[in-house]
Amino acid sequence: MPVPGTRLQTPSFSRRSAVSRRRFLQGSAAVVASLAATNCRQNLAGPPAGGGANDGTLRIYTWANYTDDGLAQAFTERTGIPVVIDIYDSNEVMLTRLQAGGGDAYSIIYPSDYMVSEMLELDLLTELDQSLLTGLENLRAQWSNPAYDPNNAHSIPFCWGTTGLLYNREASPGEPIDWNFLWDNQAKLSRRITMLDDMRETLGATLKSMGYSYNSNNPAEIEAAYNRLLELRPHIAAFKTTGFENELLSGDLSVSMAYSSDAIALTLEDDRMQYIIPASGASLWTDTLAIPATAPNVDAAYQWINFLLEPEVASAAVERLFFATANQAAFDLLPADIQNNADLYPSDEILAKSEGIVAVDTASTDLFDQFWTEVTSA
Repeated sequence: MPVPGTRLQTPSFSRRSAVSRRRFLQGSAAVVASLAATNCRQNLAGPPAGGGANDGTLRIYTWANYTDDGLAQAFTERTGIPVVIDIYDSNEVMLTRLQAGGGDAYSIIYPSDYMVSEMLELDLLTELDQSLLTGLENLRAQWSNPAYDPNNAHSIPFCWGTTGLLYNREASPGEPIDWNFLWDNQAKLSRRITMLDDMRETLGATLKSMGYSYNSNNPAEIEAAYNRLLELRPHIAAFKTTGFENELLSGDLSVSMAYSSDAIALTLEDDRMQYIIPASGASLWTDTLAIPATAPNVDAAYQWINFLLEPEVASAAVERLFFATANQAAFDLLPADIQNNADLYPSDEILAKSEGIVAVDTASTDLFDQFWTEVTSA
């Protein structure tokens, strides 16, 4: 069980945003430090390079900094397969692009747990031939048969984490203990709060603050959460998934809703930064590796998944990117200070109060969409 208060010692950059890379190769030099870096990342909003033709290149659509240049180069040197990476900042952006034809260009995507379920409903994912995969036995027990994708038939868990509150101790009116802190201190925090630009996360946290589930299918509960978030809306500086870090460091912001890996990276940059998992519970996210149904280079996709299932590769990625691994063999290779970090690997008590975001029914999805549009455009 993690030891509360233990902190990682090696700064890195984050899960979904570009935090400092000052020492990002420490702890993983044996795997990637000797490799020449190539600038393979592409513009967030640009069109997929090279269209959908299978020219032998592996095109990946992923969260920012999930696949750094060193990792891509290591794969290319191992297999001879060139890698091109495009990035997205939300599951919904990724889904929209794939529905618009992006599935013909990309052979690997990184959908979160609930998005896997939604994409299965839309027949957008390839059923995996697990005889072609190596290292599945290394997955931790809780990810061997996840509810969002039974038996990992269409996706392989890559990493997991929590969503909580990151605050500047010198700029906050107090220590956040739970989500209610934002509402209880809204006047003091006015225009000094950011919430994630993520419909299910932010409305879900609001539901949780009222004692409801992130995954409520109850129209009255969803509307109540909408009204509660609307109450806080005038005091929210912005809905941001990335780009809040400098303002939090300067004190222009006091509190930001953040993914654990982004938050941990910033706490290591500055001792004034503190991450908390709300006492009533948080969301538990899992990001996966999946192959689009119309992927042009399926063979390369399987090779990429197998590469990331290797314990040495997976553990090195954890040390650079600060997410929790679903790979037990990789976890066993990590230094004790990472294994025991309570922010990265929360206690069973905290996990029991938290919940994964899962797909809700169509009527509830429509309500979430409607209310989210109204809140963010207010």
